[in-house]
Amino acid sequence: MTAAGGAGGAGNGRLWDRIFEPESLSTVFQPIVEIHGGERSVFAVEALTRGPRGTNIERSDVLFEYVRRKRGEARVDRLAIAAALREARAFQEAADLPGLCLNVHAATLEQDRDLPCWLHELAAESRIPGERLIIEIVEHAPPWSGRCFLDCLDRLRALGLRIALDDVGLGQSNFRMILDCRPDLLKIDRHFVAGAGRDDHRRAVLESIANLARRLGGRAVAEGVEDEEDLAAAAAAGIDLFQGFLLARPSSPRPSSPSLPPGRREKREWLV
Repeated sequence: MTAAGGAGGAGNGRLWDRIFEPESLSTVFQPIVEIHGGERSVFAVEALTRGPRGTNIERSDVLFEYVRRKRGEARVDRLAIAAALREARAFQEAADLPGLCLNVHAATLEQDRDLPCWLHELAAESRIPGERLIIEIVEHAPPWSGRCFLDCLDRLRALGLRIALDDVGLGQSNFRMILDCRPDLLKIDRHFVAGAGRDDHRRAVLESIANLARRLGGRAVAEGVEDEEDLAAAAAAGIDLFQGFLLARPSSPRPSSPSLPPGRREKREWLV
């Protein structure tokens, strides 16, 4: 039984209520790093939500497993987005903020018809241009009708936002989902990245997804990069965007800089 599943009865109700207390959710940021010719820069940062501190749903994966069981994705996604944009104000100014990935459930995109307008207004209040925002679709298991879901994506794109698809290669992140969403970023699940430096089959998968992303006018991101051998394998497969502990761990309130070779400093000063 998971930690989320262990909360029951009256305690379960109190735990649910804790989520909606003011500033109960917090955010850490992890960079997505672009590497060209040995030069590293921050392409975007992903906002990762943490649950109420000191509870058994503080961890992001446990929190959202609990939220999905409660069928509360749309309500909690709004809270998480608001918390992420609030934390993003810690950046010196919007011009210094790279792309900001906001995780949103597919069910939210299906159900929350007002999400695009609400998000646009909230971003404007935070002085973050729409073109800096990236909606990262997570946990995209059915049900959704299709039309409402895709209409929401169209409206977000019309406001200048980009679309990323998480966990490509697993579950519902299949070819149909890629064709339906036409994502700007295909985030390759860590299952295919970990060990790619020693596994020809994993390297073949990375190369095929990188080629597919380019053919569709998007880019691939290798997630879960934890050692130099896997980083080199992903780069050799044609990937130039990377995310993982090797480069930077999630941190709060500001994302940490990606790891640089000894004696080198990152030229772009985008943090306070």
